[in-house]
Amino acid sequence: MKLPIIAYGDPVLKKKAADISKDYPKLKEIIADMYETMYASKGVGLAAPQVGLSIRLFITDGSPFEEEEDVKDFKQVFINPVIKEEEGALWKFNEGCLSIPTIREDIQRKKTIYLEYYDQEWNFKKETYSGIAARIIQHEYDHIEGVLFVDRISPFRKRLLKNKLLDISKGIVDVDYKMKFPVKAK
Repeated sequence: MKLPIIAYGDPVLKKKAADISKDYPKLKEIIADMYETMYASKGVGLAAPQVGLSIRLFITDGSPFEEEEDVKDFKQVFINPVIKEEEGALWKFNEGCLSIPTIREDIQRKKTIYLEYYDQEWNFKKETYSGIAARIIQHEYDHIEGVLFVDRISPFRKRLLKNKLLDISKGIVDVDYKMKFPVKAK
């Protein structure tokens, strides 16, 4: 089932999400719904807070970037992830977000991360990711930490985007997927 994407301005997007247990209700169904939602909205990652659930869960599928070697088969479920280390030089990449449609900004992140998490079958994993895969993880990880990509731009740049962000929170934005807006437009 396609779920509405929670828009910028909703408090769930700014809240640090909670760990979940193996017996979290309807977890497989939530993951399936998140994938359906992500594909319908043409995303490469989706975090649970973006569908209104303040839990430490996100999904990825890097196939739109398949020309990049590190994301060729990068369809993954991350449960209770913890980034243990980030390393390498900072590199810019133009990021966007399903919760903040129509806005894209160059964001600097480190190139390589070391991550611990549980997969969909509750297997504990310790893995290193680099390049686009690391970037997708870092973006989605930020969501479960209550951080948005616009929080990583300069205060000056964010002031320039203030009216666009306010419009998004009011639903004054043109998207081809279902969204839930925190503020009613007048």
